[in-house]
Amino acid sequence: MKISELSPEYRQPPPHAGLLTDLNRVVDDVEAFDTSDSSAEKLAADLRRLLTSLASAASSSSSPLTAAFRLKVWNLGFRLWNACVDRANSTALARGPAARVAEAEIRQAAPELLLLAGLPDVPNAAAKAASLFHRTGLVWLDLGRADLASACFEKATPLVSAAETREDRTVLLDLNLARARTASGAGEHALSVALLSRSKPLAVASPEGVKALAKEYLLIGKAALATKPSDPALDASSLLTEALDLCEKAAASPSCGTPTTPNLQAIKDQCLRFLAVERLQADDYEGTLRCIGVSRTSLGLGEEHPSIEFMALRACLGSGNLAEAGRELERLMANAEAPDSVCVSAAELYLANAGPEAALKVLAALAARCRGEGAAAAAAVRVVKKVAEGAGRGTGRARAIAELASDERVVALFDGPANAHERGTIHALLWTCATEHFHAKNYETSADLIERSMLYVSRDEESRSRRADCFRVLCLCHLALRHLDRAQEFIIEAEKVEPNIHCGFLKFKILLQKEEEDEAIKLMKIMVGYVDFNPHFLTLSIHEAIACKSVRVAVASLTFLLGLYSSGKPMPMTEAAVLRNLIALLLREPASEAEILKYSRHAKLRMAELGVEAFFGKGTVGLRELNWFAVNTWNMAIRVANEKKYDYCAEFFELAAEFLGSSNVEDDANRLLVCKSLILSVSGMLHAEELNKSPLSDSDIKKGVEMLSRAGKLLPSTWPPVLVSSDHLEDNNFLFLHTLKFYQLLDRMDTRAHPQQLQLVKNFVASKACTPGHLLKLGDIASQGTQPNLLVAEFSLKASITTALASHSPNYGVISAALRKLVYLAGFQDCNGDAAYDVFRQAFQIVVGLRDGEYPFEEGKWLAVTAWNKSFLAVRLGQHSVARKWMKMSLDLARHLESMKQNITAMEEYIEHFQKIYGKELDECSQQDGAPSTSMSGSASQPVLV
Repeated sequence: MKISELSPEYRQPPPHAGLLTDLNRVVDDVEAFDTSDSSAEKLAADLRRLLTSLASAASSSSSPLTAAFRLKVWNLGFRLWNACVDRANSTALARGPAARVAEAEIRQAAPELLLLAGLPDVPNAAAKAASLFHRTGLVWLDLGRADLASACFEKATPLVSAAETREDRTVLLDLNLARARTASGAGEHALSVALLSRSKPLAVASPEGVKALAKEYLLIGKAALATKPSDPALDASSLLTEALDLCEKAAASPSCGTPTTPNLQAIKDQCLRFLAVERLQADDYEGTLRCIGVSRTSLGLGEEHPSIEFMALRACLGSGNLAEAGRELERLMANAEAPDSVCVSAAELYLANAGPEAALKVLAALAARCRGEGAAAAAAVRVVKKVAEGAGRGTGRARAIAELASDERVVALFDGPANAHERGTIHALLWTCATEHFHAKNYETSADLIERSMLYVSRDEESRSRRADCFRVLCLCHLALRHLDRAQEFIIEAEKVEPNIHCGFLKFKILLQKEEEDEAIKLMKIMVGYVDFNPHFLTLSIHEAIACKSVRVAVASLTFLLGLYSSGKPMPMTEAAVLRNLIALLLREPASEAEILKYSRHAKLRMAELGVEAFFGKGTVGLRELNWFAVNTWNMAIRVANEKKYDYCAEFFELAAEFLGSSNVEDDANRLLVCKSLILSVSGMLHAEELNKSPLSDSDIKKGVEMLSRAGKLLPSTWPPVLVSSDHLEDNNFLFLHTLKFYQLLDRMDTRAHPQQLQLVKNFVASKACTPGHLLKLGDIASQGTQPNLLVAEFSLKASITTALASHSPNYGVISAALRKLVYLAGFQDCNGDAAYDVFRQAFQIVVGLRDGEYPFEEGKWLAVTAWNKSFLAVRLGQHSVARKWMKMSLDLARHLESMKQNITAMEEYIEHFQKIYGKELDECSQQDGAPSTSMSGSASQPVLV
């Protein structure tokens, strides 16, 4: 059997047959035009895999690629390219960014296949492969992938670098130009210029090549002109000159036909224009005009590009030829191809050099040019804006704008409903300028601009609000200039056009400045009734009244504002802030205690109704607000107390206690102030009673007792157990004041309160914060009145003496006063005189050992004289033993008192004489428990001490 007769599965396949089959299948898929989103990406991935396999097969030495295989790969490569061209022209394929990149990868696979297949026996095979790489690189450039484009160009260049055929040279020229353009875009300017220079020998063979090279020089020259690179190799002037020379060479070539001449002329015209731009950027105005002259000579004035007139205008202005610049502006205005924006830019440049005086001339030219509806007005707006921007920022600018905008010819440009937008723009321009001067306090200029802006405000219904705004601003300007009557006229006009709260508020300001306070207050009542009334305007009214030093109007404004809080509407400030400001204003007014007390009570009432946080606010802000009311009521209480207005004083201290007690801050300082406020409030009540000669009512007494009871509960936590330093002397006084006022209130009740009074004083003594002076005063008060509490008096006086003696430096003035009061008290309590004698014995014990003058002179004398005089009374009553006891006490005291030294001798003589007369009787009395004798016989005359 022959080998050819074997079954097909036993035949040996040719080398790389599977690779060729896969490649053929992928090309078929590319030609199939699958429109799914992932189709292009899948095809690109398949081609990348096959190219890798083909490269591996091409480099294999064991089974090299045959010529037939290479030719088939070439055919598949061209099929793939043609399919890519068809796909690019199709509208059915996806055109997303990812799909476009995938399509470019598929396209690049075609020249890659040709490159891997080598150069089989195909005419101009190298040029064909290079051409496909060139066109693929251009596709990558369109996608912004300059790196991939450069890779394509670099792969293609070696294929045609020998330039053996005309087709090779053509492709090589295209590659050089593309590489130059890519290098220029990447910033490699030296390489770009080198590639263009390298392309000159390739381009001279054909006018088309020269034209393409000239065009590339032009493009790179334009790029250099726009970017101004620092690389000296990229000189825009040299590049543009080179492009111009190439155009001249192409035009002079015998083979240059008519179809290419317009294209060459267009490139040449662009070269001249951009050379003019380059010269203009270099401030070479004469060179610019020469370039423009050459361009006009070759083309004629009727066909030139609008930028030519624009550059000529700039060059004339730069060289100082204002007249020629005006003619160039006229040419530009007459050029139908010139865009309006270029005409306006030229007019702006011309006006910047010619000054605002030429604005009317320019506006007339623009009006003649812009024939379409609204075009003249739009151009006029731009010119006026340029005048506004170029005239500076002072009053000169405002004057120029005002005169230009108010000219009848300019105003006429904006007539008609089609120019409504432009009219609004001019009005806004004038308004903005007026606003600047208003903020700069140039009110006369601002008012002038506002009045002229009203020329551009129509009188239809839609413009009512704008006209009213103009009137209101005019009112503000004249108000600032103190032209109050003019301001009032304008605001009346504004209210006719659009009555609202703004007009009412400005009328209020005028009345304030006219010092018509009653009218201002009446108007404020009317303002509240406006449809668009907002409480914020009452806040503004307060500020205005304060600025005009009209406290009465400010108070009225705050009062009106305060009355709105019950409605539940949103308010510009809290009710507590309104009350605070109201009280702060009233503090400036004399004799305003009643009003301040009224609003302070109101604050306390609202605090109780709403709660502390709801009324004052939360956190630090609320605490600060509450503290303000507490401190203010405290200070007011101190002030009215100094003015002896004790009725107000009591209430202010009571309010201070309420505000202080409402604070969440639980510290000793706060509790101390609450305690002090309660005590001082009751003290004020008692002072008011004494001053007004009107006794407290039972309810007031009950209220005072409750307040002092509340203060008493705070005392243990407020005062330390022992207060001896000078820092706590004031606190000691308040502790005493609490005890004293509490005692006085209890004294208004019947004697059933006596035990409570005694316990009150004992508590005060037990606090160890009392002083001998305090106890002396308490004892004095307890011993007086219609219902004296003798127990309290005795306890207080004895405690005063004990406390004074226990100190390091006893106050013998207080001790002597307490002793004297105890003597008087003993006279009420003890008919036998024993209690009084005990007091004198205590006094003797105190004076014994004191230095001369340490015990008060008069008080010492009083002790001795009183004791002696008591013996005189006992003698008269026949109580001789009692008399001798008092005489001896008096003599003993006199011997220790400097004030009695001169009386001692007389006292001793009398006592000796008395002893001789009544000695026997005195002895008997001593034996009979001191029973007094009633016999007065033989009595001697006793001297009376005074």
